[in-house]
Amino acid sequence: MKDRLRVAHGLHNRPAKRWLSRIRRWRARHPSWGAPKLRAALLRRFGARGLPSEAAIGRWLKAWSLTVQTHPQRRRRKGPSSERPALTMPQGCHEVWTADFKGWFKTGDGARVDPLTVRDLFSRAILAVDLLQRPTVVQTQAAFVRIFARHGLPKVIRTDNGTPFGSTGALGLTRLSVWWLKLGIRVEFIEPGRPDQNGAHEQAHRVYKDETASPPAPTVQAQRRRSQRWLKIYNHERPHEALGMRVPSDLYRTNRRRLPDKMDAWSYPARWLSRLVKGKGMISLHGRGRYIGEAFEGERVGLKCSEPNVWQVYLGAYLLGELRRDQTIGISARWYHPRRKST
Repeated sequence: MKDRLRVAHGLHNRPAKRWLSRIRRWRARHPSWGAPKLRAALLRRFGARGLPSEAAIGRWLKAWSLTVQTHPQRRRRKGPSSERPALTMPQGCHEVWTADFKGWFKTGDGARVDPLTVRDLFSRAILAVDLLQRPTVVQTQAAFVRIFARHGLPKVIRTDNGTPFGSTGALGLTRLSVWWLKLGIRVEFIEPGRPDQNGAHEQAHRVYKDETASPPAPTVQAQRRRSQRWLKIYNHERPHEALGMRVPSDLYRTNRRRLPDKMDAWSYPARWLSRLVKGKGMISLHGRGRYIGEAFEGERVGLKCSEPNVWQVYLGAYLLGELRRDQTIGISARWYHPRRKST
């Protein structure tokens, strides 16, 4: 008994030597070409018979250390950081609302609907199921105007980080969440990749899908009527285990905090600079345009000089980030680092 070689005598997927030679030769002629361009050129010149795939060419280039070197991206300077705030635990109705989109589906006639659901976290009551065409800022804001007119304003709205609620800009805000702040509503985002932090809302979505959208109604109007019937049953008849088998309407109370007719403008101390955010999210500072964020268009921000040639940018009481005289880029946005685990 002897140990034998473990490699195959012949590799069925190894390119022929002539193809490896051609790849190296053409790569030497065109150092900036990657696997897609090399394969297209070799196909035109030699035909498809025996020609390695694009992935195979890429693997050989990598093995020969001939991969295309991309220009490193210039890192954007991070702004001030702070620990992500803890999520609010409600002690009464309308202290925390949760909002989310269930995920679009099509009704029987092929029309697309995107259900926006809003829920009171304390009573577990679902305040609205609004079927939108698309989850845009304009449509979502119009839906919240209707919801606020009926149920008043909460102290906190909790959402995930996706559009139209969150973004990758300063504090993760969008025009929608900036509007909430201006109404005096604090915005809470769950941690990225942590849908369990809004788990009760996700569970309500599963119930809604099972009881109203499997299968969907024949038309959008029929789906709307079905959703409203389901909403009444969920709030007034369906026992909830987290409430000791009571129904949400047993705990729900009327909200006295109403939608104002007019919102107050942001104001800042007299010693601060103040700038209006114009088109494309730009302000003018010392004769130069600086980018703040499109979410803040039409809003007035305050600039506090924290040290020479450094300005902290505020939206009301909310620190958005920093601007530095020696940087030509826009705002160095404030960011959250993970919460420290308690020992």
